[in-house]
Order: sequence, then C-alpha cells, then structure tokens
Amino acid sequence: MTALRPPPGTASPPVTATHSAGSRTLGALLLLAALGVAVIASLAIGARSIPPLEVLQILLGNDTGQNALVVIDLRVPRTLVGLVAGAALGVAGALIQAVTRNPLADPGILGVNAGAAFALAIGTGVLGVSGALGTLTLAYLGAFGASLLVYLIGSLGRGGGSPVRLILAGVALGAVLAGVTRAIVLTDRERFAAMTAWESGSLLDRDAGLLNWATPAVLVGLGIALAIGSSLNAIALGDDLAAALGANVLRTRVLAVAAVMLLAGTATALAGPISFVGLMVPHAVRWFTGPDQRWIIGYSALAAPTLLLVADVLGRVALGQDELPAGIVTALVGAPVLIFLVRRRKASEL
Repeated sequence: MTALRPPPGTASPPVTATHSAGSRTLGALLLLAALGVAVIASLAIGARSIPPLEVLQILLGNDTGQNALVVIDLRVPRTLVGLVAGAALGVAGALIQAVTRNPLADPGILGVNAGAAFALAIGTGVLGVSGALGTLTLAYLGAFGASLLVYLIGSLGRGGGSPVRLILAGVALGAVLAGVTRAIVLTDRERFAAMTAWESGSLLDRDAGLLNWATPAVLVGLGIALAIGSSLNAIALGDDLAAALGANVLRTRVLAVAAVMLLAGTATALAGPISFVGLMVPHAVRWFTGPDQRWIIGYSALAAPTLLLVADVLGRVALGQDELPAGIVTALVGAPVLIFLVRRRKASEL
C-alpha cells in the first residue's frame, strides 16, 4: 500500500488510500446515524418502554399523556447528560493520547478524574459547597491541581517531563487521590450519600443547572481540540520535526492539557468518574481514521456519546426493575474490549 505525501507546508502525517477523505466522511455519517439511534433508544427504552414513533411525537410537541412526562422530564435530561459527558470524555481521551503519544492513555493518567473527584468530595461533603457553578468550579480546581502536581512530580530529576514519566506520576497520584476520596466517603455514608451515587458514574437525576453550565464549557473544549488538530499531527512526528514544520510544540501541549482538564473535569462533575470511554473510543476509531488527529477528534466526539448512551440503556434493562449505572456497564464492557484491542496486531501498529 502506497502512502500519499502531504502537500508542502502541511503538518499532517501521510494518509493511506484506505483512509481517504471519502471513506472518513462516510464513516462519520455512519457514526452520526448510530448516535441518532442511540438517542432514540435512550428516550424509548427503560422501565416503561415507549415506541420510537411515539417518542418522536412527544418531541414534536404532540403530548401523549403519561409517556410525555417520562420522556421530557426524565429521559431527555438523562440523554443530554450522556451526549455532553460522552463527547467530553472521548475528545479528552483523544487529546491525551496525542500529547503523550500513547494510544492506551486516557484522562485518568494525568490525575484529572481523581483530582476532580477529590475536590468534589472535600467541597461538597466537608465545606458544604452546593449549586451547579460551585460544583463545576470544584471539579476544575481539582482537575487543574492534580494535573499541575503530576507535571511537577513527572518533571523532577534528569530528563523530566517525558510522556512516560508523566504517565507514571499520573497513575500514582490518581491512585492515591482515589483512595483518599473513598476513605473520606466511607467515614460518613449518610453525609456522603449523594457522593456515593455520583461515584458510580450514573446519568440519572443530574442537576439541570449543572448541565446548563457544562454544555458551553464542553463546546469550548471541543473548539480548542479541533483548532490544534493539525499541530497535534505534527507533534506525532516528534518535537524536533514538529518545530521544523512550524508547529509551536509548547503552546500546543499547553492548550491540549487545558482542553483535557476542561473536558474531563466537566464530564466528571456532570456524570461522575466514568472509566474506559476516554481510553477505548479514540483507540478504536484509529482503525477507521488513521493517524490524523483532526479526524480522530471528530470521530471520538460522535462515538463516545454513542457508547455511553448504549451503556446507559443496557444498564436500565440488565437487572429488570433495578438499574446498573452507566459507569459500571462501561467498565464491564470496556475491560474485555480493551484487551481485544490491545491484542489486535493491526491496532498495536498504529
């Protein structure tokens, strides 16, 4: 298979014939259709099953009685949380994999999720912080503080700041913060009852005000990610070559990490610490997009919310009358799928 050379002055890596613009566009349209099906399923399936045509009638304003209350009051907010949090997690994962040049990385390796969870536990459970803006602020402060601490720890000593050292520092700090957070929650189960439910990664009963604040924040993060896509392509070729191609390596990394903190912090505050989505989705979409980060980011923004909504729907029906939180379903599904992805020779060579 012959690689096509990029036009002069571009920073994008070579694109193979199997990853042509036409095939990528077709794939994006298929993902968009899959996302639409997942949205309809999220609105139709649950303890009370509602036919998809009736769901469409309800959304068009043709009230159909009790079912309208179920769809509008319960399932629409739940679906919107899945869309916003899923897109944020998927793109955050794509960015962190690009920055660290590690296809098996996710936002958790910089301690973003653990830092946000730790700050929320302290702020809401101990300091009594409440409200949508206060919750988001805590999540951002925790995500930023953890990321900064990871960078400082990873930069100590000779050759500091390398992707490998940052990953090791992030994993270690994330484990410590997760353990401390869990210990805090267990000290008073009644006081931290809401925190316990949030830790499971559920899309149910989320604050509508929080969603109103979270959506613009995620859109800003997505905009930053798309804006630096070409520069991320250059960084994938190595820092020296990226600089030679005209990419500002430091600025790109700073913007990427800022976007990761914004996206992952928002998703964590909104839906709790949901695992595997930010790791699995960007890794899988590379099969169809190739190494171009612009397409990886776009595909991840569509595939990740699809996965999260499907996981939420499965959690509603898996136990009959009871529900499994979406975060538990993604962990149960994500672990074996990730093992399969890692073992695939084709995936390991990307």
